[in-house]
Amino acid sequence: MSNTISAATKSRYQLVDYSEAGTEVQAIYDNTMQTLQLPFVLNWFKCQGNSATLLRGNWAKLKATLIEGQVPNVLKQLIIYNVSNLRGCDYCAQAHGIFADSMSAMISTEEGYQATNLDSPLLPNSYKTAIRLVTKAALHTQQLSDEDFLELEQEGFTDSEVQELMAQADLVNMLNTIATISGIKLDNELAEAEF
Repeated sequence: MSNTISAATKSRYQLVDYSEAGTEVQAIYDNTMQTLQLPFVLNWFKCQGNSATLLRGNWAKLKATLIEGQVPNVLKQLIIYNVSNLRGCDYCAQAHGIFADSMSAMISTEEGYQATNLDSPLLPNSYKTAIRLVTKAALHTQQLSDEDFLELEQEGFTDSEVQELMAQADLVNMLNTIATISGIKLDNELAEAEF
């Protein structure tokens, strides 16, 4: 008989805390905390702490695709937030929603504005278009058309920015897959963080 209680209450993958990690994994953890400006290691990384090889590769992809580049990070966070919500990946929707809302002032300094209000008139049309089309690329890749790329160009995105935006479709699929398969829950530290 399977133990459904434990599967519902804990991660399917062991969460490797910093103190339990090997030196190679600790070095990657250090880089995630420094880059993300967080005083703790996110569960998304901890659930991969048993394999320095996988962790290193997935962190390199996340860092290059989400953190680096020309497209504003808040827009990338909103794309991941939206796709994760639609796909039902609670961990990624909550985490990236928190990150996006912490950057709300990059869009508007109006009091009470939250970036995750995707219907807000304060959210630029170019952002709305990018969120809609990259979400389409992530969830319905085969339905993406030349007209979609033209629409992004008409919103002012350069060719390299369009490629960077479309890379978010691939990234969010990886993020959601690992989070969902592992069964991780939102980090208490992230839920309580004040940015």
